[in-house]
Parts: sequence; structure tokens; C-alpha cells
Amino acid sequence: MTQETNHTINEEIQTEETVVELTEEQREENVVTEEEATAANEVNSNNDYVKEMDELKSKLEEADNRYLRLQADFDNFRRRTRLDTAANEKYRAQKLITDLLPAIDNFERALKMDVDNDQTRVLLQGMEMVYRSLVEALKNEGVEPIEAAGKEFDPHLHQAVMQVEDASLGSNIVVEEFQKGYLLKDRVIRPSMVKVNQ
Repeated sequence: MTQETNHTINEEIQTEETVVELTEEQREENVVTEEEATAANEVNSNNDYVKEMDELKSKLEEADNRYLRLQADFDNFRRRTRLDTAANEKYRAQKLITDLLPAIDNFERALKMDVDNDQTRVLLQGMEMVYRSLVEALKNEGVEPIEAAGKEFDPHLHQAVMQVEDASLGSNIVVEEFQKGYLLKDRVIRPSMVKVNQ
């Protein structure tokens, strides 16, 4: 073989080695690119995971807040129910007492009558016994009369139907009571009808 042919063959061999070397470099680049792609996929999946975790955390917080609100509403409902039940128990006789007050008023008016014979006196004594029994029953339920005459006028307890000017009495003092008022425990069932000094 001639020297030229050898040289050409050597060049071809070197070119093939270079091609082989380039191919290996390209393979290394491809490997790096695959590693980068894998890393990028991991980052993307981590980002997706973080987003999913954030969404789950916000949903959990929302559910916790909803639960706490429902718990507070239920506690308020139980408290209101307990208070309503206690109030109903405490004032259970109010309707009956309100219906009995006119009868009590009539008894009081009848007992103030002047009696001129024994038969009427006996009748009034019987009425007084019935009256006392009714008043005692009302007292056992927590009913008390409101004191008015000589007391300072209180708009929560008294209803002023007349006013007078009397210099001997202090201002805003109840002069006379026309109709008795009553309290059931701490609730005014009926205010006293009164005449008030200006």
C-alpha cells in the first residue's frame, strides 16, 4: 500500500473515532439531559405535592372553623333552651295568676264594705277566709303585692293615672293606690295604678 492510502485510511479511522467519541459525548449530554428531566419532573411533582398539601391544609382549616362555629351555635342553643326551660318553670303559673287577680280585687272591695247585720258579717267572714286562702296560695307561688302608697314613683312598678300637687309631700311620691300591683318572683305581672305628687 502506498503511503497516501495509509494516510487516507488513518484519517478515516480517526474520523470514525471522532464520530464515536462525539457519540459518547452526546450520550453523556443525553444522560445529563435525562437527569435534568428527571430532576425537573421531581421538582414539578414536589410543586404539585406542595400545592396539594396547601389545598388540603386550607380545607382542613375551613372544616375546623366550620366545626367550631357549629359547636358554638349548638352551645348557644343549649344555653338558650336551658334558660327558656328555667324561665318557663319559674313563671309557669303566670297565666293562672293573671286570671285570678280580678277575683282578688273583687274580694278586697267586698271586704271593705260596712256591715250592719250579723248575717252579712258571717258571710263576709267566710269570704275573708276564702280571700286569705287565695292570697296564701299566690304567695306560695312567689306572688307578692307591690308596695306603692308613700313610696317613690317607679315607672317599672307603678302606672301613674293621676297627678296632684301637695306641698306637704315630696316630689314624685305616690299619694294613693287605686289598684294593687303584683310581682311574680322578679317579674311585674301587673303594675300598681297610682296617683303621684308632682
